[in-house]
Amino acid sequence: MPLLEPKPDALRPAATTGPAPDRVTDRRAAGTPEPLRGDLIALLGADKVLHKISDLVRYASDASPYRFVPQVVVLAEDIDDISTIFSYAHGKGRNIVFRAAGTSLNGQAQGEDILVDVRRHWAGIEVLDDGARARIQPGTTVLRANATLARHGRLLGPDPASAIACTLGGVVANNSSGMTAGITRNAYRTLASLTLVLPSGTIVDTADPDADTELAHAEPALCAGLLALKAEIEADPQLVARIRAKYEIKNTNGYRLDAFLDGATPVQILRGLMVGSEGTLGFIAETVFDTLPLDRHTSSALLFFPTLRAAAAAVPRFNEAGARAVELMDGNTLRASVRVAGVPADWAELPKETTALLVEFRAPDEAMQQAYEEASARVLADLELVAPVPSITNAFTRDPGTIGGYWKARKAFVTAVGGSRPSGTTLITEDFAVPPSRLADACAALLKLQTRHGFDAAVAGHAAHGNLHFLLAFDAAKPADVERYASFMDEFCRSTVERFDGSLKAEHATGRNIAPFLELEWGPRATELMWRVKELIDPHGILAPRVLLDRDPKGHLRGLKTIPEVEALADPCIECGFCEPTCPSEDLTTTPRQRIVLRREMMRQSPESPVNNELLASYGYDAVDTCAGDSTCKLACPVGIDTGAMMKDFRHRRHSPREEWTAAQTARRFKAVERSARLAVAAADRIGDRLLESLTGAARKAVRPDLMPEWLPQIPGAAARTLPPTRKVGAVAVYYPACVNRIFGEPAGYHGPSLPEAVVAVSQRAGRPVWIPSDVTGTCCATIWHSKGYDSGTTVMANRIVEAAWGWTAGGRLPLVVDASSCTLGIAHEVVPYLTPDNRALHAELTVVDSIVWAARELLPHLEILHTIGSAVLHPTCSMRHLGDEEQLREVAEACAREVVVPDDAGCCAFAGDRGMLHKELTESATAKEASEVTSRHFDAHLSANRMCEVGLDHATEGRGYYSALLALERATRPAHAASSGD
Repeated sequence: MPLLEPKPDALRPAATTGPAPDRVTDRRAAGTPEPLRGDLIALLGADKVLHKISDLVRYASDASPYRFVPQVVVLAEDIDDISTIFSYAHGKGRNIVFRAAGTSLNGQAQGEDILVDVRRHWAGIEVLDDGARARIQPGTTVLRANATLARHGRLLGPDPASAIACTLGGVVANNSSGMTAGITRNAYRTLASLTLVLPSGTIVDTADPDADTELAHAEPALCAGLLALKAEIEADPQLVARIRAKYEIKNTNGYRLDAFLDGATPVQILRGLMVGSEGTLGFIAETVFDTLPLDRHTSSALLFFPTLRAAAAAVPRFNEAGARAVELMDGNTLRASVRVAGVPADWAELPKETTALLVEFRAPDEAMQQAYEEASARVLADLELVAPVPSITNAFTRDPGTIGGYWKARKAFVTAVGGSRPSGTTLITEDFAVPPSRLADACAALLKLQTRHGFDAAVAGHAAHGNLHFLLAFDAAKPADVERYASFMDEFCRSTVERFDGSLKAEHATGRNIAPFLELEWGPRATELMWRVKELIDPHGILAPRVLLDRDPKGHLRGLKTIPEVEALADPCIECGFCEPTCPSEDLTTTPRQRIVLRREMMRQSPESPVNNELLASYGYDAVDTCAGDSTCKLACPVGIDTGAMMKDFRHRRHSPREEWTAAQTARRFKAVERSARLAVAAADRIGDRLLESLTGAARKAVRPDLMPEWLPQIPGAAARTLPPTRKVGAVAVYYPACVNRIFGEPAGYHGPSLPEAVVAVSQRAGRPVWIPSDVTGTCCATIWHSKGYDSGTTVMANRIVEAAWGWTAGGRLPLVVDASSCTLGIAHEVVPYLTPDNRALHAELTVVDSIVWAARELLPHLEILHTIGSAVLHPTCSMRHLGDEEQLREVAEACAREVVVPDDAGCCAFAGDRGMLHKELTESATAKEASEVTSRHFDAHLSANRMCEVGLDHATEGRGYYSALLALERATRPAHAASSGD
């Protein structure tokens, strides 16, 4: 074991709530049993089989209220892998469940045997017919697909609230719809074709003109059976009428029996049946969607009503006026939404009965938008709206920022309400639909039902389509609470079906919690047909048992997960998974959700249990060491859970008192440390990369890797020994060159001024001169210590930099311009918790400005652009996302280049100061997709706003040479007579 290796016990919970009834049992501590583990490794390779108990636990939870621990997790890479797994399951009598994003709300992405991850290796989009269609891999998120389609003025029909994380495979498998899709723009109606793998291993491309011929040859019994079912259904007029009626409103409960009416051939029938089949009939390997116009002219309003019934009664009026979306939020939802950044704080004071409608009109042009606004004005004139708090306007707006805020609050329904639930309770999300004309009555009935069973639930939904969602919280560890939930479900399902002829699942698919009620809604005849469909296509029952069809009337009460209390920072997490696509370690180790899920399992266990020991043994590297600490998870989480901050705290817990003391001493003597670091980098230029890699590699074996950086060839040479001269007199800002720019120079092959020289020069040209204090050496933004959890060192440096900045800026009268985005974030925000009360007061008076923002706002208006380049690709840093500075980076770049590209897959590079040198595999994984985009074509410049992020991208792109956008701005504005000083 290397020296100074932290002990796993440092993270062992001091006290747990365990042993909980749903804990992982001791016999499973060894992970995947043999021969299952060995068989799959032999078939697929060790890198595709996850078998540690920590792997199984982190895949056991998703956004649903259920938890089933698989026997093994397989990372399928291609169709050959899928076919191999199918064949193995047939031969060994095992079963399979597919999992992509894990955002499903009903347990359909959970299995008790072989769980197959079909997200990691299944992303990609190909635009067809200038955007009219798109070929999309099943692991691609809706948000990612729409980002590509937007350049063609198109978008997908389905628009679920989980678009940031949910994948197209899941959208099709669940027939997800969302805010505007209704029954005409959902997956069933907009899916042009798909490629599927049947349980037998047969591959079907429904777009292939010869698909039916080939299927008939490969699967004659299947084709005959599908056509026989079609004939049987069509011979029963009453059944045909019932099927058509069921799909006049949103309905995802059971198999799409209308596929037998809409499809003329076996392949066409299969295409329809696969939509909403929840992975029970085959694997969706590829999709082709018909896209829709992206109507960019938008008018929206958030309208407040005195009661839920009053709001529901207004919905038909807006539907008639042509609204694209009419979304409902009740009082509980509105009040819980104050947890979401940007939502007015006074919503917390809204009366419980208050209900809001988010109404939106979308038009292709100004004339149609004006017509919609006139129609909406006529509707508004007849409504009795309320404004119980000052922030309410009850008016339509075209402002994108305001509209975006409305939608952010609406889309956060599940997470915001779930995050405010009582600690330790499980969250159930129900989803049903009634004819829109019955919405007001259904709302009233739902409220009475909730009250009768002791639930103070939250209600929201797609009111335009008669589709409501509501949330229930209860303690799954208490039998009485589970019985209360069961009683509620029985009465709710009967009321929805018998009183309103509604659908028990409108868009979340059947799932484990509604499967026992399938026959209640569809009746015995149709339900029996669905069982026959399953038996025909999957005769051995290898796919997703009990997910869509379940004969157990209490099947929905099986596997309900407990939610033990964890660290306060993470306790509100409902495991929705919205954080996962933004996480740099998503494809390497764990995600924010999984870090919390693992922690919760530790709390279910007895402190010294074998399972806890195994979890802790893996947690150090899988969760703590490979967290970039960038906190972009906080931005993606609707309630702002910062798992990165929790991992930094865990790093702190692992430090010995001596390590904390050493870190504090390093901060106190940082002037000497900084000079030594610059000299070491200068010496490295003469030593050579190969020898340095060998030396640091050997040192990392002796001392734990998290303490010893690894030398990378892309690390630049040393910065100049002195900073450029400036004058304090006449300066309009204080310029603070970050320590990273005082130590490291520009990338290999760069010729021109240093970044400090460029900032000084371009500011002077704009008539906005800056001053560099002579005593900046030895100061730092404190991120070096903060990112590693060294609280003592952070405290020392945080107070030093604030005191120094106060003096430099004449008590805050001048802005402090910082030339590295992470350092801007550090000084502006991250140092605050570590300041003394006096220094907090000083900090409140400072104006900290990132150099990119300084250039965009203060310099560009006064500069003449003299030289431009053809193209530039940007890497917006995660710190810029936190600061909201991404648009300013684009503005600066667009002044310098005629074409500016931000890769669709741009994200955190995970270099995180020096973490990319401590764990280069983290940066390599985090940047793989972005690097693939960048290296697929030539760019004249590769620009960013943080030196170490630029190093990370250089490493990822094989030395493309990333540098600050301010260097490009200096070059673009350099007078001709100065051109000889650099190129």
